[in-house]
Amino acid sequence: MNGYKNLNGVLEQYSKYVIQQAKTNLTKDKDKYGGNKGGGNLYNSLSYDILIENEDFLVDFLMEDYGQFVDKGVKGKTSTYPETQAALSKFQYGSGTGPKEGLTKGIRRWIGKKKFQWKDKEGRFMSYESMSYIIARSIYNKGLKANLFFTKPFEKGLERLPQQLYNAFVTDVDSSIILGKK
Repeated sequence: MNGYKNLNGVLEQYSKYVIQQAKTNLTKDKDKYGGNKGGGNLYNSLSYDILIENEDFLVDFLMEDYGQFVDKGVKGKTSTYPETQAALSKFQYGSGTGPKEGLTKGIRRWIGKKKFQWKDKEGRFMSYESMSYIIARSIYNKGLKANLFFTKPFEKGLERLPQQLYNAFVTDVDSSIILGKK
């Protein structure tokens, strides 16, 4: 670790804190039906890597691609959630940057995985295709609320990180001078 044991320890501690808090936030984030995102693909994908390149320390946080949309929110085509940061999000439905029918296909896969069906006015079960279209249209128009499950712990951890990094660096340099370590 090139003699930066304390510095690496601080980065490990920070990274573990961010991931643990992000997972906790996903678990606490209840939808209107009482479910949460804890235990799902996003929750299980949260991890980090600490990389050292030419004496530079890099912390790489990893998650499913859609995690950034859950965290930052997505503006809807016709309206958005102004009370949240989704209104400030750089993501927006209808921008033409995503794959065509991507939202509908994703919702269809999710419905098939959850295995639930609504009933129509006559009491018949709706097809997964019809349900995915209705859900996708609603999300496309309204957008997605930002829940900041990752941003909040990331920024909170950053508040005290500079001083901790400084102290760890000084300790590592002192021990390398005193003990003659590289």
